[in-house]
Amino acid sequence: MLKVSVISPEAVLLEGEVQSVVAPAFDGEVGILPSHAPMVTLLGKGELRLGGGGADRRFTIEGGFLQVADNTVRIVTERAATANGRG
Repeated sequence: MLKVSVISPEAVLLEGEVQSVVAPAFDGEVGILPSHAPMVTLLGKGELRLGGGGADRRFTIEGGFLQVADNTVRIVTERAATANGRG
């Protein structure tokens, strides 16, 4: 499992555990699974998908960065909303 935090200037949108992360990096999508190598990347605009055993969560995000270290993923974004428009 991955520990994930999704943070925007307005609120902490999610803190919890998921099985996978697919994020819109500045140059294409990036996928993260447990035991991923440490990395930092800039985020672009698009859909953030968090998979967790049938309870997938989706957010529309714009900009920011993603950091991976020790099965912890931090997503700090300039703008975010749940994919259904509420957020």
